[in-house]
Amino acid sequence: MSAKVSREEVERVAELAHLELTPEETGRMLTDLNAILDYVAELNELDTAGVEPLAQVSELQSELRPAAEAGVLRADNVRASLDRTAVLSQAPETNLVFFKVPKVIER
Repeated sequence: MSAKVSREEVERVAELAHLELTPEETGRMLTDLNAILDYVAELNELDTAGVEPLAQVSELQSELRPAAEAGVLRADNVRASLDRTAVLSQAPETNLVFFKVPKVIER
């Protein structure tokens, strides 16, 4: 495969994602990303001319189920959820509608 990710590209993506990678982590990321690209290039070489595209991944699950359940999805039933007042009463801080959490990302 000719297209490879460079160290500079890994560092730029890490910067955009606000990640602080050590030189060791940058090297591992570079190796991993290039291995992924090599694998995708290998997959692109497969002949898929006779393979029907899937509309849903659940089509594959029918093979894993007993014949009586094949292709049958569970019913989409409405169920009661947790009581908001009871849940929020256990939170350290709320505005009576949502949980309040401390800010964890600084820009």
